[in-house]
Amino acid sequence: MTMTITLTPEIENALAACASREGTTPEKFVLETLRKRLLSYVTASVPPPENMTLHDLLKDYIGVMSSSEYVPGGARMSENTGKKFAAGMRRNQEQGRL
Repeated sequence: MTMTITLTPEIENALAACASREGTTPEKFVLETLRKRLLSYVTASVPPPENMTLHDLLKDYIGVMSSSEYVPGGARMSENTGKKFAAGMRRNQEQGRL
C-alpha cells in the first residue's frame, strides 16, 4: 500500500533536520519513527513474554549522552545538587511560589 501525506514546510524542515542529525534519510527516519510509535499501540494489548526483562522493554529508551556535546565544558548538572536545590527553593519562596 502506498500513502501520500502532505507536510507543512515547518514539519518538513524539522523532519530534514532530525534525519540529518540521525544520519539517515527523511523517508527512513519517518518510517522508523512511525514503526516504533504505531507498533507500540498494536502490541500494547499483548503481555510481554515471561522471560522478558525490564532492559528488554526499555532498551530503545536507555542511553548515555555527554552534555559536553551540547554545552561547552559540559553542563555539570550532578555537582552541588543540594546547594542548587536550596537556591531554587529560596528563589521560589522569595517569589511567593511556596
